[in-house]
Amino acid sequence: MTLFTGLSAFPITPTDASGHVDIVVFARLLERIQLAGADSIGLLGSTGGYAFLSRDERRRAVQAATTSVGGKIPVIVGVGALRTDEAQALARDAKASGADGLLLAPVSYTPLTEEEVYQHFAAVGEAGELPLCIYNNPGTTKFTFSDGLIARLAKVTNIVAVKMPLPQGGDFEGEMGRLRQETPKGFAIGYSGDWGATAGLLAGADAWYSVVAGLLPAEALALTRAAQAGDAAEAERLDQKFQPLWSLFKEFGSFRVMFAIAEALDLCRVDPPRPILPLPVSEKPRVRSALDYILT
Repeated sequence: MTLFTGLSAFPITPTDASGHVDIVVFARLLERIQLAGADSIGLLGSTGGYAFLSRDERRRAVQAATTSVGGKIPVIVGVGALRTDEAQALARDAKASGADGLLLAPVSYTPLTEEEVYQHFAAVGEAGELPLCIYNNPGTTKFTFSDGLIARLAKVTNIVAVKMPLPQGGDFEGEMGRLRQETPKGFAIGYSGDWGATAGLLAGADAWYSVVAGLLPAEALALTRAAQAGDAAEAERLDQKFQPLWSLFKEFGSFRVMFAIAEALDLCRVDPPRPILPLPVSEKPRVRSALDYILT
């Protein structure tokens, strides 16, 4: 399975105050990622604000992506929703619009049991009829996938990968070793949490699901390729250049910071969806300084 490998770039989804996607600006962001040579686009992930968009706007976003970059770079679409039938509908929409793969988080209001998550994923995987990646994002969903549940889901048709949070204590090798022992050959294990990407890739992770690559694809790709080549010195040198930005991500949340990055790079000037507030004006010089450090 090559779809869920390498650098997957997760862009913001520019919208107006009513949640209407700006297709022209969105296409421009996606084309930058494609031209930089990233391995895939992670559309409508957490960075893409999928939970704030209506089904119609999510469909419009996917159609805009496949129109602008479809066939040039794989497009993986987030289809998380509170209800199973809604997630199934989103998965069918994504397939009909030309998506290459799906990403699913167990979105919930009532805390979910493992059996509920298993049945939810099996139903959406069947409906979507595309390769699907498990989105293990406990910081947002408050649900943590056990190794056993991942192993069980890895046997379900169409479920072929997992997007993991950074492991406790940074033990990438131990965690991947356990998961690879319990999942089928070729099941892809990748990580999010940009500040841990270098360590994860150097330890042999299949993919980096990258927030920053959504707006700095070339710079994130250079780090990815160095780590994939086993060049620890170069990967760590490049990672050091990102440290001021990682600090901002940890302090304010990468979602807020990404909108400030887009403005600082003059790519677009849009606010995050309410009730999320923009990064305080007083912090924007730190964003500019962090970008200068990366880009020089």
